[in-house]
Amino acid sequence: MAEHFVQINVTAPRAGRLTYNAPGEASIENIQLTEIKEENVLLKTLYSGISRGTESLVYHGRVPKSEWKRMQCPFMSGNFSFPVSYGYACVCEIIDKGASVNGLEKGDRVFVLHPHQDLFQVPSEHCNLLSEAIPTARGVLAANMETALNAIWDAEISNEASCAVIGAGVVGLSTAHALREVAGLSPVIIDVNPTKEKIASSMGFHFETGTERTDSDSKAEYDLIFHTSASAAGLQSAVELAGFEAKIIEMSWYGEKPVTLSLGGKFHSSRLKIISSQVGTIAPAKRHQFSYSQRMQKAIALLDDPRLDNLLEKPIGFHNLPNHLHDIFNPQSDVLCQLIEYTE
Repeated sequence: MAEHFVQINVTAPRAGRLTYNAPGEASIENIQLTEIKEENVLLKTLYSGISRGTESLVYHGRVPKSEWKRMQCPFMSGNFSFPVSYGYACVCEIIDKGASVNGLEKGDRVFVLHPHQDLFQVPSEHCNLLSEAIPTARGVLAANMETALNAIWDAEISNEASCAVIGAGVVGLSTAHALREVAGLSPVIIDVNPTKEKIASSMGFHFETGTERTDSDSKAEYDLIFHTSASAAGLQSAVELAGFEAKIIEMSWYGEKPVTLSLGGKFHSSRLKIISSQVGTIAPAKRHQFSYSQRMQKAIALLDDPRLDNLLEKPIGFHNLPNHLHDIFNPQSDVLCQLIEYTE
């Protein structure tokens, strides 16, 4: 994918920022920038990525009030009662830096957890360098890969022989990729949508169409299952497909949607474990070994694989983005990671 480097007049103290104004409504807001601080870097965004799961809940106003504080992302403006600027997948170029910034130079490409905005400044410690091996557009997958890596750490994988990922979205397929690279496992991808077989195959994974089953069925059982579909049916399938003393890593976030799960049948006799995983905190098994910055750098290193480009959708121009959000967040959409391109 071609690189895009855009000249911006850094003397103009204004920027464009995507703002969700009300449920189902968004616009590009023109905001005033301040003079760069000595500990900050000034960043020009090259690409950002839409997180269809979490950002869809924000866009539709479905973040539960009880979770407003926990759901805040770095540099978010406003709040979930609207208006709010939300997002966490920006790849940027450093175009200026404060006097006290060391270790970063103008022209460096960095990944930053920041809402969709074409020009902004942040403290330098929030910047994560991209190596030359990582194409700029692919860098937007860093946040999803960090989520995948943390889930693998939460699983505390030891001698699990068989593995499945339920949900062939960006998080699910990123988790499958990380399982292959980090743990040497080759998970089966399971999704109710048969059209997802093409993307799973393009990334080198076996695909199966997931359907509910009973204990009398003879389908394979798995030692380890990662659930990412954000549906009660998907989680129930995970329980039914789990083998004896299997672990189910629940990575979905449901917002205010209730989940009904049948825990009769084999759940207790098979001694199944359902383990929640959330990227906001480093997995306990690795907490003493990795800082947040080190975890992100490890996730970025996992992006050095061209098969991950299959997760990226054709870019949409930043200033046209509000016109496309309804389609992007449509539950029937097959969009994976929607790229946003920043040009003049």
